[in-house]
Amino acid sequence: MNYKSYLDQIPIFAKIGACADALGVETYVIGGFVRDIILNRPSKDIDIVCVGSGIELAQEVAKAVGNVKVNVFKNFGTAMLKDGDWEVEFVGARKESYNRDSRKPIVEDGTLEDDQNRRDFTINAMAIRLNADHFGDLIDPFDGMGDIERKIIRTPLDPDITFSDDPLRMMRAVRFATQLNFDIDADTFFALSKNSERLSIISRERIADEMNKMILAKNPSYGFKLLFQSRLLHQFFPEMVALQGVEVKNGRKHKDNFYHTLQVLDNVAEMSDDLWLRWAAILHDIAKPPTKRFHPKAGWTFHGHEDKGARMVPAIFRKLKLPMNEKMKMVQKLVRLHLRPIPLVKEEITDSALRRLLFEAGEDLERLMMLCRADITSKNERKVTQYLKNFDIVEEKLRIVEENDQVRNFQPPVSGEDIMEYFDLKPSREVGLIKDAIKEAVLEGEIKNDKEEAFALMIKLGDEMGLKAAK
Repeated sequence: MNYKSYLDQIPIFAKIGACADALGVETYVIGGFVRDIILNRPSKDIDIVCVGSGIELAQEVAKAVGNVKVNVFKNFGTAMLKDGDWEVEFVGARKESYNRDSRKPIVEDGTLEDDQNRRDFTINAMAIRLNADHFGDLIDPFDGMGDIERKIIRTPLDPDITFSDDPLRMMRAVRFATQLNFDIDADTFFALSKNSERLSIISRERIADEMNKMILAKNPSYGFKLLFQSRLLHQFFPEMVALQGVEVKNGRKHKDNFYHTLQVLDNVAEMSDDLWLRWAAILHDIAKPPTKRFHPKAGWTFHGHEDKGARMVPAIFRKLKLPMNEKMKMVQKLVRLHLRPIPLVKEEITDSALRRLLFEAGEDLERLMMLCRADITSKNERKVTQYLKNFDIVEEKLRIVEENDQVRNFQPPVSGEDIMEYFDLKPSREVGLIKDAIKEAVLEGEIKNDKEEAFALMIKLGDEMGLKAAK
């Protein structure tokens, strides 16, 4: 098969081929770019392999393109340049061998065949020649094209050796299967399970990177099922594994919180591409196992799982090497608040309760309501419809209260500095008490959210504490 007509649409390929011919080196575009051509997926990353010096070829191509900057990584024998939106990486063909205690290979110069042998999956081992004599010819020694047609993830060589050599490839197998909605070949999947404990030599940063790409797929639950079934998930995320299972006591059982969580995750994925909202879905019930209790009358309960779950979030993020910043805090907030909108559908609910949710959710209110809607996983369609209508009512109530009181993300209309200046105070307990009392009065609807009423209350509270205005 020949892809000349496709390559002709991207001018840099002709330039790479001409430079390769001038240097007398076989040169190919290989890997993900070739896979994505066949799958008709967008791609901006081009991997070039040549049987010779990738750095030297990159430098020649840079001159041909117009003296663009070349970033050289001598330790890895690679070079990179940008041409418009394209990011092009060059490397010399190589063969690799591994030490059991490390995924870092011992590298030697090799042939195209050696380079294709070292690739992780057949669909990533295809190459297209760029030299003029066979420009556009596909080299597919492992039938990657056939595996794309069959929708199969399979390793080029023995999967047991492939995964033992570089265990990160196991996470990549699951990630590609999830992104492409492919199956994993039976022998390849068996090797995943057999080598799952080898994941221990992989850094958590690398694991998290693959997992986040998987979570951003259209149906991320598929990836988590593969991770669970292969026991890869057990190696780095036991808290999620603990959600799986149903316990029966006195004829009463609870739902399987692992599969419920996956349904919530897929529901969120239908509504939003926000990675951290998806993480909130993954973690919203994470504390159900440690809070599970059986009551003879009430049955199974998980009281306080939202608060305990919020307390678990930082430790999980830290262990998985996820960012310990405002992203983590947002996830923590959503986990803590995910049950709060439910009782707000009652007719007798107070504006104060609505104000408090607006204040606590702040800029994440829309995310919270998406999570709450996603959390409805009943198989009874009538129930689902009713719950969703209830959330419509809640959102309308919140809209009206916010329109009237403007308390979402509000800062108290009188600041600590205002209080200290008026009463000539230094930072103290009294300042905090007055500030908190003003905030509570706004949330309870006792005063409007404006400076005039808040200032009057500040003076009244100070007078009750025996404070005098500064002269």
